[in-house]
Amino acid sequence: MAAKKGVRIIITLECTECRTNSNKRSSGVSRYTTKKNRRNTTSRLELKKFCTHCNKHTVHKEIK
Repeated sequence: MAAKKGVRIIITLECTECRTNSNKRSSGVSRYTTKKNRRNTTSRLELKKFCTHCNKHTVHKEIK
């Protein structure tokens, strides 16, 4: 018997400044994983999180 697919899904948040800035301090992109409710939040999630590569709080957007 197959398990039901839940409403909450795991998403990945990626730093927007690391992705666009090519001449930054260190190589790599800051990524976080979190869960969101698919029914309540249908659009892509954007949160301010700390980026270890930029050493500051930046906007992290949901990627697929």
